[in-house]
Amino acid sequence: MGLAQETDENLMVRFGRGEAAAFEFLYRRHESRVFRYLQRNVRNEAAANDLMQEVWFAVVRGAANYQPTAKFTTWLFTIAHNRTVDMIRANHRLQSLDAGDDADPEASSPLERLAESAKLEPLAQVQAQDEAAALLNAVAQLPAEQRSAFLLQAEGDLSVEEIAHATGASFETVKSRLRYARAKLRQLLWEYA
Repeated sequence: MGLAQETDENLMVRFGRGEAAAFEFLYRRHESRVFRYLQRNVRNEAAANDLMQEVWFAVVRGAANYQPTAKFTTWLFTIAHNRTVDMIRANHRLQSLDAGDDADPEASSPLERLAESAKLEPLAQVQAQDEAAALLNAVAQLPAEQRSAFLLQAEGDLSVEEIAHATGASFETVKSRLRYARAKLRQLLWEYA
């Protein structure tokens, strides 16, 4: 079986054993999702680039001790979340809110729908770009903990349980954060429309 067909967990184990090519596959698979998560949380490209390096250095440092007890992406986005929180705390900008309409879990995320819009006609593309800007602006307006939970789900494709594990919050707290984030996004996007 080639590296491209390996699971993330197997690639990480192989990397921990010294196969550098396994790391390259992992990095290529997840770099854009991790970067989007970081950038949309800190809203600064330079800071997101710094965090990106820190996250992947942490993956490299943790490779020898990695145990596939959970999905690799849960572990990866836990690192990304923790590094983001550390940076925000260091900059004294952390907002602590435990507050958080459960949406249909089978529905595609707004971010996925916007990605699909790239295949549209020019006029529709302009409209989709405006909608994307409105969505990103709305996400940026969410309280930090709600934004992080929303982005972990939208960008990291993590379940509520995995987000709880990644953030150290309870399952119910994460559900509330996601519910409040979706409600706030609906409100902001309704105002935009």
